[in-house]
Amino acid sequence: MPKLERIEEFKKSVHNKFNIYNSLFLSLPYRNIENVGMLIPLLGHQADKGLKSGKNPLEILDAFFQNYANIESEKDRIDFMFSIIQYVERQVVLYDSVEDAAFPKLQEHSNSLTIKDYGQIVEKNKSWDEISEKLSTFSARIVLTAHPTQFYTPAVLDIMDSLRSLIVDDKIDEIDLTLQQLGLTSLINAKKPTPLVEAKNIIHILRNVYYNAIGELYSYIKEHIQKQDFNNHNIMKLGFWPGGDRDGNPFVTAAMTNEVADELRTTLMKCYYHDLKALQQKLSFTDLQDLLNELREKLYVTMFNVQKIMGYEEIIDPLLKIREILINEYNSLYLKDLDQLIDKVKIFKTHFATLDIRQDHSVHKNTVTSILKQQGLIKENLDELGEENLIELLLRKNINVQYDDFEDDLVRDTIQNIGQLKNIQSKNGEEGCNRYAISNSEDIFSVLFVYGLLRWCGEWEEGKIPFDIVPLFETMNGMATSEDTMNGVFDLPEYRAHIRFRDNKQTIMLGFSDGTKDGGYVKANWSIFKTKEKLSAVCGQRDVKAIFFDGRGGPPARGGGKTHRFYAAQTKDIANNEIQLTIQGQTITSNYGTKDLFMHNCEQLLTAGLSNDLFGRENAISTEMRQLLEELSELSFAKYDSLKHHEKFMSYLEEKSTLKYYNKANIGSRPGKRGNKAKLELSDLRAISFVGSWSQLKQNVPGYFGIGTAIKTLKDRGRLNDVKQLFQEVPFFKALMLNSMMALSKCYFELTSYMKDDKEYGEFWNILHEEYMLSKEMLLLISDFKILMEEEAVSRESIKIREAIVLPLLVIQQYGLQKIAQGSEYKELYEKIVTRSLYGNINASRNSA
Repeated sequence: MPKLERIEEFKKSVHNKFNIYNSLFLSLPYRNIENVGMLIPLLGHQADKGLKSGKNPLEILDAFFQNYANIESEKDRIDFMFSIIQYVERQVVLYDSVEDAAFPKLQEHSNSLTIKDYGQIVEKNKSWDEISEKLSTFSARIVLTAHPTQFYTPAVLDIMDSLRSLIVDDKIDEIDLTLQQLGLTSLINAKKPTPLVEAKNIIHILRNVYYNAIGELYSYIKEHIQKQDFNNHNIMKLGFWPGGDRDGNPFVTAAMTNEVADELRTTLMKCYYHDLKALQQKLSFTDLQDLLNELREKLYVTMFNVQKIMGYEEIIDPLLKIREILINEYNSLYLKDLDQLIDKVKIFKTHFATLDIRQDHSVHKNTVTSILKQQGLIKENLDELGEENLIELLLRKNINVQYDDFEDDLVRDTIQNIGQLKNIQSKNGEEGCNRYAISNSEDIFSVLFVYGLLRWCGEWEEGKIPFDIVPLFETMNGMATSEDTMNGVFDLPEYRAHIRFRDNKQTIMLGFSDGTKDGGYVKANWSIFKTKEKLSAVCGQRDVKAIFFDGRGGPPARGGGKTHRFYAAQTKDIANNEIQLTIQGQTITSNYGTKDLFMHNCEQLLTAGLSNDLFGRENAISTEMRQLLEELSELSFAKYDSLKHHEKFMSYLEEKSTLKYYNKANIGSRPGKRGNKAKLELSDLRAISFVGSWSQLKQNVPGYFGIGTAIKTLKDRGRLNDVKQLFQEVPFFKALMLNSMMALSKCYFELTSYMKDDKEYGEFWNILHEEYMLSKEMLLLISDFKILMEEEAVSRESIKIREAIVLPLLVIQQYGLQKIAQGSEYKELYEKIVTRSLYGNINASRNSA
């Protein structure tokens, strides 16, 4: 029944409300473009009908201009298309606002279990002590990244927030006014944002959503887990990459990192000041005024002057004194309000979110090489030393490094940045910046180069480096060699001593984005799963707590999808000490953008991570099932690998997709590819532009390609029932396939069916289409579903509405691409149309790149 009630609620609170407000929105005139909005539903209908009958977007739009819009000149048609794009972008904002406003009502009809539900189940099973102990030490960390698919400005986010509130109360006149404001407010950046602007945009969400949401979540957990002395203030932590993630982003400099650290701290002081000011209105008692006023004055100064620093004790100690006086002298009045502020201070301390540093292994290698050359220890390259001598230098040689001794800008900045980390910790606290992640880790030197650089440049006491060194094994080769890498570093006494200094914990990142690009959907995810099991064993044998840091907050094609489903599917052989994941792009606002959404998704994250402990249930995978997964993985990879090496693979993306336009869009500060090679290679291509380009084509290749062939091969061998059993009995495989169904649901090959007749790319398009059709058929077969996402009716309906909203925009995009290929005299304008059309589709898909 809850499913039926939930879909009914969706129709009432989302579908119907959107139609009402959308009709209101489309009738509003903006800047002398009356009637454009009224033509959008007609264009959507013509596009859908035309594509389904096999027409080319060129034919569809030309007929529309002639028969319905009565626009003759090409320049006027271009202007009209720009207007359509602007309307569609705002329709997406409106739909997001309606859907987010309906979220609390939809949750009333949800089957998802809350912390409170788990508490009741545990109480019934009389296993509270064990679970209470787990909750007292367990932790989840969401790390907000600067990936260039979240580009709403704070002004637009504020409009969305206003719309959500007004829609809940059905305030039609105010909604009308806010929609007019939306129509006249720019949704995109006039120029590419700097990393500081990206950081400030996300800090805006930290201040306006996450600060209070985490505080309320903590209070909620404390209230419902029945443990009087619960004080796990690390149960939900925040990480932060904008301003610290320099992998492939030349605009993230040492100065930028320092500025972002200051911005995080001063913004947090504003949050504390605001709370304290409100609290003082309630705590109007004489004996508290001096303490309250002194604390307020100190916080006020730190809000605006980055040179004025308040330590954690300077904030928490006065609050604890106030608490003691309140209990002893004023009958504990407003104690709950004071405790909520005290808990926030204990959660966020003076850092708000931990600023992670990330850089590519090759940059560290180049920096170490430059330092050793400057010291006269090598002439040209590291090969002169041999492995043992190099390890000796990195672990034991003391070198005093000054960044201004070097000419290479990247080397100078790498040294300068490491040199300032101690100062950032002195201002924001150790948790302000204490993790260093290494992209493309493939051997022990990935870890040891950073260890050596921290020793030489960090100015810390020998053997007491307050930084976690976090290898990122992202390629298939990196994952294959990760066991040897970790065994190798753990065998070194100095590194082992460093791990003991860091509470015997080792954080490891796996697969991330490039894994899927490299190995295909099934193999990459299965490799990550197996590697986690192997590395859990490696760490367990050394009495080290393994903590896995996942790139989960994106599309299924990059390992995303239903995050809680992923964590609930882990086996007992995978370390479960902590959950860490990145939240990137538009997922920051779509899954965590409101207080209700944030609290729900964090709660689901915690309960999914604890589900095995809570229920005593083991997700075991038998030897036979593992063998079957291995076969599916290899068969799927073979199909994907043949596509990857097809002679038209890269040129198809370059010539037929929006790939080259991602870099032209003012979406993010980071370039779309690594390096400066003239010829584009897959290894240099960033996963965002790679996955995003397939999404814009409505082909979503990275999310399913190879699955259909793999299952069909086993079916032809008479093993269909085995695969069905795998789907029913192995939660990991089911989660993988359900996420793939989501990717397939967002495909719409009719958009590009005109390409099947293309002399150069027709055969390649047919390969893609055949695998899409086969994958869809095979997934329905093994799941016994009649339609994709059969068990997720609300998500399925949401996707359907979103895809309908952006269909006119996608047809315009394809029209523009073909006009560019034809060499139109308006080529530059068509390029702007294609670039501009990226935005609406990215946001409508919510997890498309």
